[in-house]
Amino acid sequence: MSRPSETADAPAAEHGALRWIGPVAALLVFTAVVLILHHQLARLHVRSVLEHLHAIPRRQVLAALAFTAASYWLLSTYEVLAFAYLKRALPYRRIVFTSFIAYSFGHTLGFSAFTGAAIRFRLYATAGVSAIDVATVSAFCSLSLGIGLAAVSGASLLLSPVHAASVLRLHHNWSLLVGALLLAAVFAYAAWTCLARRAFEIRGWALRAPGPAIGLTQILLGVLDLTLSSAVLWSLLPPEAQIGFIPFLGVYAAAVIAGILSHVPGGVGVFEAVVLLTLPGAPVDALLGSLLAYRAVYYFVPLLFGTLLFGSKEVAEQRSRLAWAQELASMYIAPVVPQVAGALTFLAGALLLFSGATPAVDERLAFLDQFLPLAVLEVSHLVGSLVGLGLLVLARALFRRVQAAYHICVWLLVAGVFASLLKGLDFEEAILLMIVLGVLMLGRRAFYRPTAILAERFTPVWVASIAGVLLMAVWIGIVSHRHIPYSNQLWWTFALHGNAPRALRASLAVIVLGTAYVLLNMLRPARPQPAVAGPQDLERARPLIAASDLTVANAALTGDKRLLFSEAGDAFLMYQIAGRSWIALGDPVGARTGAEELVWRLREISDTRGGQTVFYQVCAEHLSLYVDLGLAALKIGEEARVPLAQFSVEGPERAELRQSHRRAQRDGASFEVLPPERVAPLLPALKRISDSWLAAKSTGEKRFSGGSFAPQYLRQFPMAVVRAEGAPAAFANLWTTATHAELSVDLMRFHPDAPRGAMDYLFIELMLWGRAAGFRWFNLGMAPLSGLETHPLAPAWNRVGNFIFRHGEHFYNFEGLRRYKAKFAPVWEPRYLAARGGIALPRVLVDVSVLIAGGMKELFGR
Repeated sequence: MSRPSETADAPAAEHGALRWIGPVAALLVFTAVVLILHHQLARLHVRSVLEHLHAIPRRQVLAALAFTAASYWLLSTYEVLAFAYLKRALPYRRIVFTSFIAYSFGHTLGFSAFTGAAIRFRLYATAGVSAIDVATVSAFCSLSLGIGLAAVSGASLLLSPVHAASVLRLHHNWSLLVGALLLAAVFAYAAWTCLARRAFEIRGWALRAPGPAIGLTQILLGVLDLTLSSAVLWSLLPPEAQIGFIPFLGVYAAAVIAGILSHVPGGVGVFEAVVLLTLPGAPVDALLGSLLAYRAVYYFVPLLFGTLLFGSKEVAEQRSRLAWAQELASMYIAPVVPQVAGALTFLAGALLLFSGATPAVDERLAFLDQFLPLAVLEVSHLVGSLVGLGLLVLARALFRRVQAAYHICVWLLVAGVFASLLKGLDFEEAILLMIVLGVLMLGRRAFYRPTAILAERFTPVWVASIAGVLLMAVWIGIVSHRHIPYSNQLWWTFALHGNAPRALRASLAVIVLGTAYVLLNMLRPARPQPAVAGPQDLERARPLIAASDLTVANAALTGDKRLLFSEAGDAFLMYQIAGRSWIALGDPVGARTGAEELVWRLREISDTRGGQTVFYQVCAEHLSLYVDLGLAALKIGEEARVPLAQFSVEGPERAELRQSHRRAQRDGASFEVLPPERVAPLLPALKRISDSWLAAKSTGEKRFSGGSFAPQYLRQFPMAVVRAEGAPAAFANLWTTATHAELSVDLMRFHPDAPRGAMDYLFIELMLWGRAAGFRWFNLGMAPLSGLETHPLAPAWNRVGNFIFRHGEHFYNFEGLRRYKAKFAPVWEPRYLAARGGIALPRVLVDVSVLIAGGMKELFGR
């Protein structure tokens, strides 16, 4: 029989290879688009494009800005409508703020790590919005965009079939047919929203018809949003384009759809290529100038405002005398500091690389030549490009809150500011870099992880993203200097106006160093994967277990799990592998700083091996750790904890417990707690009780979430024993903590001839003993599947869980178990499973169930 690590290696390697397919495909599409653009712009001069860009009338720019403001405001109404669909109320200012930040960054970047969905998740999570609701909001907004695209494209094809047919080289009847089909789909959705009475499922999600008020408004908003965003570009088009607004709607929608389908970040290049190909009558240089203006107005300006808004809130957070602003900042900004800072750092790196590939302004070079030697200009240009590469590489470490990356990025940005000024007096570029530097410094408290930068392995998405930026920078350099024929002499040409040689040298240096670093990062040996804990590991973990306030830490002593220790040795995490899931039991044990390091390390180790990171049976107060990892929290039940200081069997509400206790005493029951050193002589008798109990239950030993009847395991703990006429009749090994914060049982087994009410008797005596010994809480374990969401939009998992909870008495008495634990008047605390959501979640649940090997009842609680 193979070990878990061996069985996991093959699928992990296979899955690791599959992770490269999407990023590599996106990079190939991007490369193809660059080649198409290069062919289209073969005779184009960059100076001509810039002249047309500057020649756009001010009134057209102002109109585009007005359309942009209206479009971004309208985008926030998507989210207002989504929360109305969820029947949840949030302050309007919070929705607008979150929407603007999410869309300004999401539109510009588009990487999965940067997306508006990730930022939206972190911002709304601080307002108590569940991961399921945040996912629903994101899906609702995406659906609204899709409806708008379908409606606008369909209307354009029907109203302007001749233009569409000429562009697509098809008969106009095909344009009419496609347009009719698209509008039919929109009308079908409208009919469903108005008439449907039952929800239906798609991949585990229950879709409830929103009703006519929300559904028809959603369609209208989708159309208005696409209309306004297309009006931004249409208002910037040169007069030679000679295209009406209705035909242009179809062109714009097609370009947006192509950008989305390409998976290229932000649709960069793909969007422009479609517009250039579908407007052949317009001069290419003028049209490209309009597209650059559109990118600046609709993407860069909102991003700049979003950055300034972010920075202003961070400043407000640090001014304690402004209490309201401080509260607002900590609520809205703190959760997304790493995402925003990382995204801006990545953009700053791309900006420096693109700047290094383009010619400097001649007048500024002439001014610098009066004060600086040529060597300073040459070195500054090369340094600027290398700083850009460094910022690209370090952006990912900022996302993962690495402290060293923060400090290096600060100094790189300072160097980038000086390089921008010294290489060509690019003060606009320097100002932008200083804004990024300011935001980074204001959020410095978010970067606390002491992990070495080289320990952060690149994912396929990041490798493809960096390669895409480098490819774009090289192409910009080729286009910008196409009028200069290549020769080997260019490498050794140093002159004031030698822009092409400088760009050539910088491109080579960046490509060589970037490739070397990525290869070094990806090919270095991985950290050894921890094996199942041995005696030395268990001894190392004992002091941390004793200092813990939660008894679940004792599960590490079962010896069937792997232990991952922090660098400082002040915390550990216990986990095991099943299938492609790396499943940790409970929260990390030990210091908070060590716990934060460990959850990231487990994520990094599992990522490099193509696995899914899962945290099983975690507490609500630690969910922020897992949210930072991009995991979703799934409630799996509620844990019952009895405050022992208030526990008593007196009073009318305890009559049932009091009767059970007295009945057991009349039947000859007695109770004692044996210290660990007195357990060994009693083990043969306890073994007979355990075997009888397992046979009566028709089950076997469980693992992972608890212990099994193994002498070497049981000898480590105190043992509670119930005797009937002097002979052992029931037992439970005790999990304790040296802090006396909590007491609980692990194995609890009874002989078929044990006195009636022996379970009640054992629990009552244990609680009374624990209270006398100074323990604060008694942990009764989870009531599985209790407290799950019941609202109409709850996913299939919650609805199935609630159904099983109410009607699953034939194989497990879920409701009865909760009622039994409720007799002891516990405090109910939620417990969660943290994992990546989506279609991978059912597989994760199967892996957890297989690992525990105890079916539903052991999957959800001891």
